[in-house]
Amino acid sequence: MKKHTKVACGFSLVELLVVVVIIVIVGALLLPGLGRAKIKAQRTGCMNNLRQISSGVRMYSDEANDLSPSPGAAAAGTNFGSLYSGYKQLMKNYVTLKGASSPRDTLFACPADTFYPNHIFTDDEAPTEYVRKSLHAEPFVDYSSYSFNGGDGRTEAVGTNGATINRPGLGNVKLSAVKHPSRTVLVAEASAFAPWSWHEPTERVWFNDAKNMVSYVDGHLSFIKIYLEDVAHRKGLAIFYDPPANYEYQWSAE
Repeated sequence: MKKHTKVACGFSLVELLVVVVIIVIVGALLLPGLGRAKIKAQRTGCMNNLRQISSGVRMYSDEANDLSPSPGAAAAGTNFGSLYSGYKQLMKNYVTLKGASSPRDTLFACPADTFYPNHIFTDDEAPTEYVRKSLHAEPFVDYSSYSFNGGDGRTEAVGTNGATINRPGLGNVKLSAVKHPSRTVLVAEASAFAPWSWHEPTERVWFNDAKNMVSYVDGHLSFIKIYLEDVAHRKGLAIFYDPPANYEYQWSAE
């Protein structure tokens, strides 16, 4: 009768180390690609959201004698944020959204929205820094990552030294009256109005040439650089002025 001897099979320590090294190398090669794919997917999701929201704004205007969805006089000088966020209440039923706004309004949530500057709607003297929280989770923007270009042309005094700011935009403007619809912003990521960037952030909170997704009055969308005139001055929001001619957008209807 023959005896069968079992031969023990397994990896030697050297072979295990080789396998581990190969896995680490493959992971290192794959991770940058996965990161880029995630960023691209977030940008695509944001673009799709913005396209639907912009269509809703246009449908609202079609039924409102061509007027934009602006809160108008309801946006008091002490509540200027509603110039840019108040549009949602007026047009959201055109994107089949009903009831009170909430963080569950996923159409209004940019997938890359995970932080925002602490001074976007305040004027206290605390250091400017990022709040590590989604802007679309905040009620003061009506739970939206996206803002309407709602400046109503008003000039406002700021501080006590006689300085003023202007708010160009489409508030109470007939969209058919916009002179450059292919350049004029309709709705954009809220980060464009300061600006900062959810897609290509830097350590600096607000910065020139921050890249943001915007839609235009003529219906097309683009991922563009936003001009910040006074980088050192945190009150110098991009929304207060049109950029130089070499930029691909403007806020004003003129």
